[in-house]
Amino acid sequence: MCLGATPPAETEMDPPGRPIGDRAAPRGFHARGLRWWIAVLLMGMTVVNYLDRTCLSVVAPTLKHDLAITEIDFSHIVIAFQVTYLVMQPFSGRIVDWLNIRAGLALSIAWWSLAQVFTALAGGWQAFAVFRALLGMGEAANFPAAAKTVSQWFRPEERTVAIGIVNMGAGIGGIIAPILVAYLILHYGWQSAFVVTGAAGIAWMAVWLGVYRAPERHPWMSPAELALIQEGQEDSTAEGHRPGHGVWRTVLAQRNFWAIAGARFLSEPAWQFFTYWIPLYLATERHLNLKQIGYFAWLPFLAGDAGSLFGGLLSPFFIRLRCSVMTARKASASVCAVLMVFAIFIGRAPTAELAIVFFCIGAFAHQAMSSTLLTLPADLFPKTMVATANGLSGTAGGLGGMFFTMAVGIVALRVGYAPLFVAIAFFDLAGSALLWGLLREPVRQKSQQGQKS
Repeated sequence: MCLGATPPAETEMDPPGRPIGDRAAPRGFHARGLRWWIAVLLMGMTVVNYLDRTCLSVVAPTLKHDLAITEIDFSHIVIAFQVTYLVMQPFSGRIVDWLNIRAGLALSIAWWSLAQVFTALAGGWQAFAVFRALLGMGEAANFPAAAKTVSQWFRPEERTVAIGIVNMGAGIGGIIAPILVAYLILHYGWQSAFVVTGAAGIAWMAVWLGVYRAPERHPWMSPAELALIQEGQEDSTAEGHRPGHGVWRTVLAQRNFWAIAGARFLSEPAWQFFTYWIPLYLATERHLNLKQIGYFAWLPFLAGDAGSLFGGLLSPFFIRLRCSVMTARKASASVCAVLMVFAIFIGRAPTAELAIVFFCIGAFAHQAMSSTLLTLPADLFPKTMVATANGLSGTAGGLGGMFFTMAVGIVALRVGYAPLFVAIAFFDLAGSALLWGLLREPVRQKSQQGQKS
């Protein structure tokens, strides 16, 4: 089975060949608004993803003290995660497209949760780098699978709202991590933080397997909601796609793909910094202790949650103003990019509290823009390619984040953090300009919408 080949239509089955969901619940029960509960289920998966990911950043000041891990060592640990994460995203996307969403995401969370638990055995930066590399391999499937799920469960005008809900999980995980991990470190040692957060992933995997089914086979799905979901759910036709061509070849040949990939390359450094470096920045530059970091470091992630919803609602707002779907997406990204400019004031803030305020604005802006960027593959590619397209564009985003992380470790140690905030402030504007320059309506939408752009 070739990863680059065009997959067959997705069919989720339970051995021995019966459709998933036939025995999962009484056939008479229908959950109202089931598609939104599925979005919440994906959000929970993303909470666990970011709880595991953000745990390291909260532990970082303790590791610096206990294991003599420097900023440069820490950047190497983060890069180890980023390398495997970006390399695995297109492969995990293809795996999800080939298997099915339910099995593919369960496999992913089992892998990354075990990697998180075993990180407690690390005794130096090299061992941390190995375990974080394993974590990145598993976590790479989260957003490709989420994008594919949203493409199957939601109509185009609802997709950014659904992705916004899913994306809130990143902020919630970031909110929980400083409080929970700081408590665990103070009472049970830093190793307990990795064990507890990893165990949470195993628990959520069980919930996922128990609840998720494909929409047309879900026993809790009402006929009315299924009809609503399927309304307007025709596959878009990617320009230049011809049956029999490999999926990667089809996706990479699209101008629209490179618009998304370029925008994600430019926007990802900000979120990588917020995810990994805020606690270390507050300890090093603002001289806060672990308890104070626990008080403040979660606030940008709360703002990021608000941004996820704001970004999800922006596109429907522009659609109601009679913009085409693509114009609405581009306008939404531009509004968010302008807000990111406030990140330039983080390094210049006279107090730690004011710096946190500007961190919050930056996190709000990034997650708002992310709701649009993560939705675009579902708008532009056939459903059998959505996870792959999302994974490939995620690789581009990971490259941007990795290159920026390399710079952070060196610049922060030799010059300070201020130049990094200036760069973050303007990257999203460049990404927004790229969307306006390259992104076009897909072939199907051109024919139906009079080629509005």
